[in-house]
Amino acid sequence: MNILVCGANGFVGRALCDALARDGHRVLKGVRVAARPDEIAIDYMKDTHPAAWTDRLRGIHVVVNAVGILIENAGATFDRVHRAAPIALFQAARIAGVRRIVQLSALGAAHGETPYFQSKRAADDHLRSLPVPHHILRPALVYGEQGASARFFRALATLPIHPLPGGGHPLLRPILVDELAEIVARSLRADDVGPSVLNLVGGTEVEFRQMLATYRRAMGFAPARQICVPAWLVSAGAVLLNRLPGSLLTRDTWRMLRAGNTDASATTTRALGRPPAGIESFIEPADALALRHQALAAWRPGLLRGALALIWLWTALCSAFLYPMAGSLALLEPVGVQGAAALAALYLAAGLDFALGVATLCKPGRRLWAAQLWLVSGYTAVIAVALPEYLWHPFGPVLKNAAVIALLLILLTEEPKP
Repeated sequence: MNILVCGANGFVGRALCDALARDGHRVLKGVRVAARPDEIAIDYMKDTHPAAWTDRLRGIHVVVNAVGILIENAGATFDRVHRAAPIALFQAARIAGVRRIVQLSALGAAHGETPYFQSKRAADDHLRSLPVPHHILRPALVYGEQGASARFFRALATLPIHPLPGGGHPLLRPILVDELAEIVARSLRADDVGPSVLNLVGGTEVEFRQMLATYRRAMGFAPARQICVPAWLVSAGAVLLNRLPGSLLTRDTWRMLRAGNTDASATTTRALGRPPAGIESFIEPADALALRHQALAAWRPGLLRGALALIWLWTALCSAFLYPMAGSLALLEPVGVQGAAALAALYLAAGLDFALGVATLCKPGRRLWAAQLWLVSGYTAVIAVALPEYLWHPFGPVLKNAAVIALLLILLTEEPKP
């Protein structure tokens, strides 16, 4: 069949495309920017009317909606991405005579009251009202090596101390992305094309704290110490971080975590034809070392940027307020800066250091790292010439810049932003 997979470049969408292609289907990939013959440009922020889908659905037998977001931002809202665009797609598919529709929803959408769940449920309910054969699949937390949530939880598991929101007792039953994709493929093989709503979960139910411990053990770490973070404190943090771009802790994600994410596995067993894999088998021994390195690397940008920002900000504070003024001005004399010029240079340098510290936290990018690299190298060269005694000072105030330069080189080579 000709199958349009919307969200084909997403974590779940890629697995679906692979599974459907293995079954011999011709897969057309719905993506934001189409660059290949098998890709179709779609935009869920704009394609909210059936007419927008008419031409795209010509010759399509099956439509799979795998587009979803966990957190809203200025460019994507739950209402448009989860409700308006999918409903327009479903209506257009009915008009175009599409044989079957597969909707990737979420476990908890049936009764959840967060905007995330409400928007998913609205699209599900609309699809159920249409006279089109369909499958509404509601998976639990989906695990895969490249999944954003899986990467986050594996990184969290590497910490020697596990902060557990509310004690870490919510129940979860994660499902493998490959098994979810297999269920989609199997549903299209079935002769029965009647509507169905399936809650799909993995084979093992665990508490949140057990999930982190399982990932940590599978990656070869010794057991971590677990510390309960009071629920009221997590709630306060969720309120503060609710509007912070990219924050995974929001009021809605905290509500969803507290509610848990689990169900009986019998439905998944029937859909797969076998019991689903449990979380203890998600990380195979052959992959453990690579995933361990990947998880640890997730902390590197934040740690490096935090250390660098601390250096700039503390230097600015010391230069402007803490270190004796006479001592600071005396340090400038060997380079020929004295009097009012020295005072101006001191405060200008402190202001520059402060600005670089703030930019390191808020506006990272290759241009910033390159500018800092040149600046630190210049500082080091001037001091080495004008104040050579600092080269053999027992505290190594100049030679320690070698570590800062190495840090900046790492940031420069790994930074994706210009």
